[in-house]
Amino acid sequence: MAKKMRHLLGAVVIVASVLAVGSAPVGASGPTISTISMEASAPYTPAAPPGATDDYHCTLVNPHVTANSFIVSSHFYPNSPEVHHAIIFLVPPALASAAESANTGGKGWTCFGESALPRTVARNEISNTPWLSAWAPGHGEDVEPAGTGVPLPAGSLVVMQVHYNLLVGDKPVKVAMQLHTVPSTTPLRPLNLMLLPAPPDIPCPAGVTGPLCNRAASLANLGQRFGQDQVGFVSAIERICGRDPNNPPAGDTTSCTWPVGQTGIIVRLGVHMHLLGRGMKIVLDPGTPQAKTLLNVTDYNFHYQRSYNLHVPVPVKPTDTIGVTCTYDPTLAQQLPALRRVAPHFVTWGDGSSDEMCLALVQTIPPKSVPESAALAGAFSPDQPQRI
Repeated sequence: MAKKMRHLLGAVVIVASVLAVGSAPVGASGPTISTISMEASAPYTPAAPPGATDDYHCTLVNPHVTANSFIVSSHFYPNSPEVHHAIIFLVPPALASAAESANTGGKGWTCFGESALPRTVARNEISNTPWLSAWAPGHGEDVEPAGTGVPLPAGSLVVMQVHYNLLVGDKPVKVAMQLHTVPSTTPLRPLNLMLLPAPPDIPCPAGVTGPLCNRAASLANLGQRFGQDQVGFVSAIERICGRDPNNPPAGDTTSCTWPVGQTGIIVRLGVHMHLLGRGMKIVLDPGTPQAKTLLNVTDYNFHYQRSYNLHVPVPVKPTDTIGVTCTYDPTLAQQLPALRRVAPHFVTWGDGSSDEMCLALVQTIPPKSVPESAALAGAFSPDQPQRI
């Protein structure tokens, strides 16, 4: 269950048709970098469900990958301020046929909550469609840590999920994406991603009142906007983090400790919250004599999000744990122009821009004791979906 929950975050995607594939050598003896360029075939006009101000739209794309490759960098172009964030998911060869059959009319689908393919059981498929890349405001080209790459098996498809914030705008948007790849024979270590959430439970600030300042009423509103699966997800992470889902501790901070569950080396960390976020701390083995702070962001800015490569990679073993703690400033809901348009409410985890998240992104590579052939065997298997 914990393994699945590491991948269960509200998220989403974008895009469209492959325009071009080019390649260029790097240096005299370096690998050839191929560029896969994707752009929406037509502008997409976001539209929110009744009572909501957010749209999550997924588009299935065929990048025409004919040989196993590593993604070494990527660049997403939102081309409009209403793009809140985007996540690009892998559809491994084993699921490609099912994905194409499910993509009725080639127009994509609404995808609040999870990245699962249409007409599939979300929680059965979500860990089978891992992240390839992600974008958030302030984030330009995403270059993977030196010596690493994200596996892209031959015959794979891509799901691009985009979150549109209609509090900012609702005009047609035409996004674009580039993936820069090298052959799988390049001596790189495959990156693995762990997604570690903690459940925000942020009351209305002192002196602020309204019917949605009641947590139960706010959760009911969340279900109306995004479906009951979203409410179920909130309850699930409350339970996994050791809380009573009906009466969790409320405040301006939240935390959760997750088992690592695997042997590896942490090389990169990322932070994601929404507009009330102020800080996140990620600690290895919290509460023990061996506790080690991996990252402490004290000045989080939603409009300038980035990843952090560790100067000294940190080895981890299955029995280790990682603690995630987020802090928020709920008074920003009355200060920020966009949020002032939203009714005061008890803030929980949710897909909306006026909801919150607390998500640590932890990227690892296999330990040095694992031979390169063994590290790559699962990543490029056409029969087994890659798992996080």
